[in-house]
Amino acid sequence: MPEPFLLRDLLDPAECQACRLAMDAGAQSEAAVLEGDGVQVDPARRAREVEVASDVLGLVEARLDSRLADVARHFGVALSGREGSGFVRYPAGGFYRRHVDRATSRAWPAAARRRVSAVVFLNSARGDDAEGEFEGGVLRLYHSTHDVIEIVPRRGLLVAFSASVPHEVTVIVGGVRDAVVDWYY
Repeated sequence: MPEPFLLRDLLDPAECQACRLAMDAGAQSEAAVLEGDGVQVDPARRAREVEVASDVLGLVEARLDSRLADVARHFGVALSGREGSGFVRYPAGGFYRRHVDRATSRAWPAAARRRVSAVVFLNSARGDDAEGEFEGGVLRLYHSTHDVIEIVPRRGLLVAFSASVPHEVTVIVGGVRDAVVDWYY
């Protein structure tokens, strides 16, 4: 299985800030989990889904679309589109336990089409960036039986990986972690 696709600065600092401000202004709800044949709030995840203004959503989706061919080439697969971007806010104490993004569910049929998961970090972890705003929140990929890849969030970074790879977001120790998630088909 190929290593994750990493691209720094998919969004520049001003664009990341604009996304976060849109998240501040947007409607928030408990983040749900695709479980069996339903979508539900689950103790495996503590995060908020945030609705953002259409111009901000359009900016992010255009950038993800602009990298579709690069991601397809990296993974050696044909990709034809995306599911649609979601904005996720992890507060202090937030997390997402180990899971996979590709699943078969009558409640969310599109999840079975997911080939590649994509995450865009809107802010950085402390320690990796002088302007870091939170601790913890590492994206941990269980790439194989013996290979765990830890990606420390950095503002503007796009990470793409197989939607069948188990992964998790470690506990946010302090601060707030903001990200965009999407899936390529």
